[in-house]
Amino acid sequence: MNLHQAWRHRQIGNGQLAGLAFIFLWFFIGGIAHFAATDTEARIVPPWFPWPVAAVLASGVFELLGAFGILFASTRRLAGIGLFVLTVAVTPAHIYMLQQPELFPVPLWALWLRLPIQVALLWLIWWSTWRTRRR
Repeated sequence: MNLHQAWRHRQIGNGQLAGLAFIFLWFFIGGIAHFAATDTEARIVPPWFPWPVAAVLASGVFELLGAFGILFASTRRLAGIGLFVLTVAVTPAHIYMLQQPELFPVPLWALWLRLPIQVALLWLIWWSTWRTRRR
């Protein structure tokens, strides 16, 4: 049985499989970035939040755990819930960047674009990890 057949056996549709692949890559790459560019990531943590480096490292760990957690049917739903909560939890960083765009080398339009992308990501996490395809 190949990987695709194994996924289908677990009632995962092709769209959900693509969604899981995207979510895995998004959070796997993002999680690695938290360790490879910790200082850069810590700069986007709002100043009112204590321990920005610890927050970046902890969120990186949770991103990696969630990315790997969605790969297994037995942990997919819990990992999806964790990634959903984590995605909501980083919203203050996105808002801080919008409030202080001059501090970041990112075009303002890209900062605004992050918000609808985040909503789409939340939907994709829900759709890919909390649903199963009906036969």
